[in-house]
Amino acid sequence: MKVHPTSIIHPKSKIDDSVEIGPFCIVGEDVEIKKGSKLLSHVVLKGPTSIGEENIFYQFSTIGEDTPDKKFKGEKTKLEIGNTNIFREGVTVHRGTVQDNSITSIGSDNLLMAYSHIAHDCVVGDGNVFANNAGIAGHVSVGNNITIGALTTIHQFCNIGDYSFIGMNTSINMDIPAYVKVAADPARVIGLNSVGMTRKNITSDSISLIKKAYKLVYRKGLKIEEAIKKSKELNKEANDPFLNVFIQSLEVSERGILR
Repeated sequence: MKVHPTSIIHPKSKIDDSVEIGPFCIVGEDVEIKKGSKLLSHVVLKGPTSIGEENIFYQFSTIGEDTPDKKFKGEKTKLEIGNTNIFREGVTVHRGTVQDNSITSIGSDNLLMAYSHIAHDCVVGDGNVFANNAGIAGHVSVGNNITIGALTTIHQFCNIGDYSFIGMNTSINMDIPAYVKVAADPARVIGLNSVGMTRKNITSDSISLIKKAYKLVYRKGLKIEEAIKKSKELNKEANDPFLNVFIQSLEVSERGILR
């Protein structure tokens, strides 16, 4: 293990020999770092935290810190991080609370740009981009392949569906279905993330079906239950997996979807 002499490593941490730790870093008790990860400088890791392979942490990122939630009383909650994530300058990620599942979870292949924030008990999937100063409050669920624009804020308990796109400086307090593009403060729906879908190699047939279902939800004046029913009828023969993702993102909503 390559550790700069100015860094402080707790003896009860578990760090793979291939990990590189630059100057002025602090790795606390109950932190596990698997192979290939790098702490560039001035990084603080607090446990219990489990970090996968090939993650990169830039200067002044603080990962696995106690949540400031007033319910938190020092319980031994967790943070779990997957593989090949990038945490840029000043990123903050807090562990969970016992009032939820005691875990904050981040998947793999995410890019968290400077000063973005993931609060307690959040679940973040794979392949997402958090632009500068994007922040999600506690208990938020972020799916996969989502772009969250700079200076965006997301309210507690919101669900953000796969392949959605959130423009800069957007304030969100309701659920965002999969593939939907939103922007402004307060947030409003501005269409489908067709560019993102194409970049992820979703076929034109699937995109066409998603557009039809989107119109049922946003253009026909239907109640959401009726729009879901008609979307399922639309998918009865095709059984398209991507359209299923859209339908499921509507069905799991608890705060109500943004319309």
